Amino acid sequence: MNDFNLNMHVHRLLRDEPFFAALSRRIDKCSSKAIPTAGVRVNPETAQFEMLYNPDFFKELEDKHKRGVLIHEFYHLVFEHVTSRKPEGVPHLMWNVAADLSINCLIGKDNLPEMCCYPGEGQFEKYPSGKTAEYYLKMIQDDEQFQNEGGEGSEGEGDSDGEGEGAGSAGDESGNQEGSGKGNGLGDGQFDAHEGWGNSKVSEEAKEMARERLKDMTRKASEEASSSGRGWGSVSSSVKKEIMKRLKTKIDWRKVLRSFIGSAQRADKSSSIRRINRRFPYIHPGKKINRVANIAISIDQSGSVSDAELNAFFSELNKLADLATFTVVPFDSKVAEDKVYVWKKGEKRKWERVLYGGTDFDAPTAYVNKRNFDGHIVLTDLYAPKPKASRCRRMWMASKHNVEHAYFKTNERVIAIDIKQ
Repeated sequence: MNDFNLNMHVHRLLRDEPFFAALSRRIDKCSSKAIPTAGVRVNPETAQFEMLYNPDFFKELEDKHKRGVLIHEFYHLVFEHVTSRKPEGVPHLMWNVAADLSINCLIGKDNLPEMCCYPGEGQFEKYPSGKTAEYYLKMIQDDEQFQNEGGEGSEGEGDSDGEGEGAGSAGDESGNQEGSGKGNGLGDGQFDAHEGWGNSKVSEEAKEMARERLKDMTRKASEEASSSGRGWGSVSSSVKKEIMKRLKTKIDWRKVLRSFIGSAQRADKSSSIRRINRRFPYIHPGKKINRVANIAISIDQSGSVSDAELNAFFSELNKLADLATFTVVPFDSKVAEDKVYVWKKGEKRKWERVLYGGTDFDAPTAYVNKRNFDGHIVLTDLYAPKPKASRCRRMWMASKHNVEHAYFKTNERVIAIDIKQ
């Protein structure tokens, strides 16, 4: 009998959930028997969040419980439980259970598997409903019945990819299974795992890029749900307000740059007999997707662009080069084609100035339009006429002063770099 393929059922399971359906389409879901149930993690190769699920666990669930588990995992992502809200120095298991208690209140006990952690039930009988993960974490830490937990399971050993195998009911982010399955341990009511966030193979830059990509996915899902005419499904107005609030955080140009790189990825497809073709299952081979970002970085070399701006930009590119390859395009009134170079993934470079003339944005735009780029980032002072249209997604970056005094206006994204001159 074939394993349960969650991807074949997601549309049906989430047809009454416009927001989660839109978000689900943007999250990879991968079958894995290396975890006992389900969980979300950062893939160290793609720097994107993905959902892992055990097909044996899923195929035994009722449809409403399958849907509940999906929504549970997506709530972990949109509420940043495995990213910025994850507290330092707290055992993984304690935080995971606290986050589960908070999320499960929003989904409803009847919509979740029987083993779920739920306020007012079982071990958590005295816990009130409708509180934050931080509130429940404090209660767990002060709860006498969990004083000897330690937060780590001892019976599961993780492999090198951060996917643990063991008897526990949930996995920690370093690959070890949390919860030993003994007695009335803290992890007995968990049905999901969160492997990969603390995995040493995932760099800080990859984590940051994954966070920014996720924020962009959440924003697009919220826009799609709002324009669907069907509302946000089971998402309450207060939860919707909280999600929208998280999307309006202060802009960090470094994070925006990472997000742009992630969203401008190109999908290189090749046939694969191991993947099921969604349109013609078991008739034609599926497609294997290797995501590769092909980005042009046009750097304005005119004298009005400060050395501090160039230095700051190159510093950030040195970090991003751990994840992607860029083509650097120096220009002023023309492109210095003999100075164009490929900044290969993993390389470190020093900033340099090779031109000192005026500024013409048509020059780098024409250069990029003639080539197969997925995204175009222009570092400039914005002191020149508006250029011709770009064939690929384009973003502008300049100092705050230059953004406020730009020569032209555009609907394309313009980011102010906050640096000291």
